[in-house]
Amino acid sequence: MKKLLLFIFTFIFTLNEIVAQHIMSLEEAMKIAMEYNYDIIIARNNSFTDKANNTPGNAGMLPQISANANASYTSNNVHQEFYDGSETNYNPLSVSNINAGAELSWTLFDGGKMFVTKSKLNEIQELGEIEYRNKILQTMYAVTSSYYFVVKQKAQLIALNEVMNLNSQRLKIAEAGVNAGTLQRTDYLQAKTDYNITAENIIIQQFAIQNAKRNLNFIIGRNTDKDFDVSDSIPLDYFPDKVALQMQLDSSNMEIISYQKQFQIAKLYLKETKLAYSPNLSLHAGYYFSLTDNSAGNILKNNSFGPQVIGAFSIPIFSAGENKRKISIAGINLYSAECDLQNQKMKIVVEFQTALNEFENQQKLLEIEKENNLLTRENYEICIQRLKYGQTTSLEVHIAQDLYVQSVTRLVNFQYNLKMAEIKLRQLTADL
Repeated sequence: MKKLLLFIFTFIFTLNEIVAQHIMSLEEAMKIAMEYNYDIIIARNNSFTDKANNTPGNAGMLPQISANANASYTSNNVHQEFYDGSETNYNPLSVSNINAGAELSWTLFDGGKMFVTKSKLNEIQELGEIEYRNKILQTMYAVTSSYYFVVKQKAQLIALNEVMNLNSQRLKIAEAGVNAGTLQRTDYLQAKTDYNITAENIIIQQFAIQNAKRNLNFIIGRNTDKDFDVSDSIPLDYFPDKVALQMQLDSSNMEIISYQKQFQIAKLYLKETKLAYSPNLSLHAGYYFSLTDNSAGNILKNNSFGPQVIGAFSIPIFSAGENKRKISIAGINLYSAECDLQNQKMKIVVEFQTALNEFENQQKLLEIEKENNLLTRENYEICIQRLKYGQTTSLEVHIAQDLYVQSVTRLVNFQYNLKMAEIKLRQLTADL
């Protein structure tokens, strides 16, 4: 009766703990990361900055209008002596000036440089959006990887708890056999040792789960001490089409698209730099008002106002080699951008092929290990039953347990590795 009450109390306590602990799904973790992950926030802000910079005014296509005004007042005591011996005194002599006006400056023609600059700003804005999406993909990859690493550690803990249950049965059998004289004390000692080692491994595994959860909390951008639970299994329902993925790699991979955009920007920058040799036609217009008030002199007041229009035309002839230097550097940067693009394409192809081979290999290994896991578990359970009737040794049971634990570890690792290969393929093809 006491054992029954203890079991019921333990079950209720465990059930309440499970219900109280929030189970976070992968989708929820991604949603939190989208809102609080600092890398995503910074990339989003950079994208907003690139968009704000993409204006006709920043490209030099619009006029600039300004209003100016200034006023001054001067008061002086003046004493003048002339050749004829006469003298003049002004005590004091004051002069006040008021100037005001509105000015317009507008570059009408610069060889088309302003239009090239606007195109470059368009490309920079698109690059910012691409880098923002790429950062989202990288973060989602990190979140998914970290989330399923927690699931992996949890699955390992579940397996250790199963081993612990089997060890408990084995320990009871060994203890009863020693008391009945059918088993030697060494059988009990080996069972107790294996039981303690499993208990130690459970504690170590619980610590590993805490660290994995802490890392996931860090990635999604929330308090690292916040506790949660995860799903019990890793879904493995991905069946990639190798040919289709290979064909869409260049058009969907964010890294390749980013380098393509950088190459286009480098081309526009070279074109923009070459237009520094173009003539420049600008318009300056304004309306001006001026008032001067003298307390003494031939002109007591001077008032002028009216519009003014100036057209300016300039042709660059010599710039001390600056234009030539800038064009040379822009050409080198363009070549480097092209090399970066080709290098990135090769790198992505290698990553894709590696991830695809990894996916296929892990699939094969997982299928083999599934069968192996069933076999080792059945063998371990049979050994325990044989131990109950004194038909085996503790060494044989120990070996069977080690084989089962190793199989469980391999099985969980193959599942996790297969999932990592899947999300790598999804990241490379922008399918996360």
